[in-house]
Amino acid sequence: MNNDKSILIIDDEVQIRKLLTITLEMHNYKVIVASNAKEGLAAAAMFAPSTILLDLGLPDTDGQQVLKQLREWYTNPIIILSARTHEEEIIKSLDLGANDYLTKPFHNGELLARIRSAQRSIQSNQEQSSVLTFGNLSIDLANHLAKKNDDILKLTSTEFSILALMAQNAGKVLTHQYILKEVWGVPYQDQPQYLRVFIAQLRKKIEDDPSFPSFIVTESGIGYRFCREI
Repeated sequence: MNNDKSILIIDDEVQIRKLLTITLEMHNYKVIVASNAKEGLAAAAMFAPSTILLDLGLPDTDGQQVLKQLREWYTNPIIILSARTHEEEIIKSLDLGANDYLTKPFHNGELLARIRSAQRSIQSNQEQSSVLTFGNLSIDLANHLAKKNDDILKLTSTEFSILALMAQNAGKVLTHQYILKEVWGVPYQDQPQYLRVFIAQLRKKIEDDPSFPSFIVTESGIGYRFCREI
């Protein structure tokens, strides 16, 4: 079963599972629950849910290891829900393939928005369109061309590479290290100053107000998220 509205919750806290189930079912999601890593991995394989909500503090196996195992074959969104707030934990989860990371406690509205964003991202990737459109911004991947309000943007090759990478992963938090590795290569992974300069230049060209960006949003200490204009 590959249900576009099915969500697997892997969390050992009974109360959290109940609250999440109530919230998600109210919004017409089919909910599957698992209380540990073993149950979660089995349920993911059996039901092929559209999204997985994964807690890191599981009783039998650490959630980071579960994430790593899931990413060996599972391609749909995985959102981490955890009480762990250290940047190192968040960065590790994102680098292992999580689409997003929410720290407990969180608002239900934010969780629902993150789920919708992650699922839209997957749908966009599956469509494999060579032209990505976000409000007044369009990115032609095949022709290495970006337009805003139908006007061609003068982007350097590096600026376009960053924009294309982020747009193709819209809604997903990309760590500094990941972007640096993908655009500049492994030797530059620990040199975020390169990225800050280019992000600033890119914002000047694509944002209506670079001081309050709506496309390239900073995730403090972690990286950046490309959002659809609201």
